[in-house]
Amino acid sequence: MFVPINHINIPMSGIRLMLFLLIAITLASCTKSRSAIPVPMENSKGNLNKGDTIRVAIYRGIASCNRCSQTVKSAIEKMGFISKIDFVGPNEQIDITDKTLSRYDIYVQPGGGQDIAGAFGDLDGVRAVAIRNFVARGGRYLGLCMGAYLAGVSYIGLIDDDLDSEVKRPGFPVRTIEDASVVVDWQGHEEYIFYQDGPYLFPKSNDHQFLKIATYENGDLAIARYAYGKGLVILTGPHPEADNSWFDDAEIPSTERPTRNLFKDIINSFYQ
Repeated sequence: MFVPINHINIPMSGIRLMLFLLIAITLASCTKSRSAIPVPMENSKGNLNKGDTIRVAIYRGIASCNRCSQTVKSAIEKMGFISKIDFVGPNEQIDITDKTLSRYDIYVQPGGGQDIAGAFGDLDGVRAVAIRNFVARGGRYLGLCMGAYLAGVSYIGLIDDDLDSEVKRPGFPVRTIEDASVVVDWQGHEEYIFYQDGPYLFPKSNDHQFLKIATYENGDLAIARYAYGKGLVILTGPHPEADNSWFDDAEIPSTERPTRNLFKDIINSFYQ
């Protein structure tokens, strides 16, 4: 027989117990959800802190060198943040699409060879559009060396210019495409950094998000941040992600290596 709820006599202590249990179950469910799903960083300001979560998609494929993508992954893991890192690309389990990129805070296009057009061919126009859409909607693009070249207007199209190599520029000490260590002015401090035929960049005075992060010793712009739509783009000619194995292979002495974690500074520049 149906009994209207307003005819059921429940002691007040029982009601309090039921409410307490309902609140406890709700809080436990929310805590579990937060621990299982990385927390987006869209509203973060200032440097990332230990315990913050970043979600990163790293391109891996023909457009990057053999060790470049893995080096980026290792550099992120060394920063001390909680990270969800996936390799993405035409031959990876996760391709580059509007849907897949929406899961991430940062997309990284690592270094590669000297063939910019060939590298772009592996991305193709459809993936380039997905990357542009990702940034325009509030995502973050990090272009390292080849990844900076690919951001040019003729390729992915995140900046208004195409880029040229810093090699043989007036006042720049490197005259060939061989691996080298160069000095940069890193926001007022001199630092050595690994260099491998990377580009120089252009300042953008009308960009409210423009940030000069580092310059080559001749004053050319080496690393900078730009706005694109609602998102941010950081491009770097040198390789702040390079670990000691890169310097060892190039026989660069320990006295000509970075004194601090430059890659961590780069990532923090997205949130300042």
